[in-house]
Amino acid sequence: QAQLVESGGGLVQPGGSLGLSCAASGFTFSRYPMRWYRQAPGKEREWVASVTSNGGTTTYADSVKGRFTISRDNAKNTLFLQMNSLKSEDTAVYYCNVPLIGSWGQGTQVTVSS
Repeated sequence: QAQLVESGGGLVQPGGSLGLSCAASGFTFSRYPMRWYRQAPGKEREWVASVTSNGGTTTYADSVKGRFTISRDNAKNTLFLQMNSLKSEDTAVYYCNVPLIGSWGQGTQVTVSS
């Protein structure tokens, strides 16, 4: 069974940075594209970023383009999201997702507040 465990969330001031990780197990991680989503209070879950199975191609939501970077280390079965220049609107629970399997992690809370 696929397992995804997000970590790295926390409280950060506007303009700060956080790096999120998603540890994957139970499937051949290197064969699957991966995604990050987020869900802010009172809002629907929003797609944030995607990366192909080999990490060669990345795509981003317009709201985070230029500030966030999705990457992966297939040797370590880990997905990353580096978040820079954080804004209050980035406050959300962040989830990793395997779209072809439909698996989700439990999420990690990111709070951007002064």
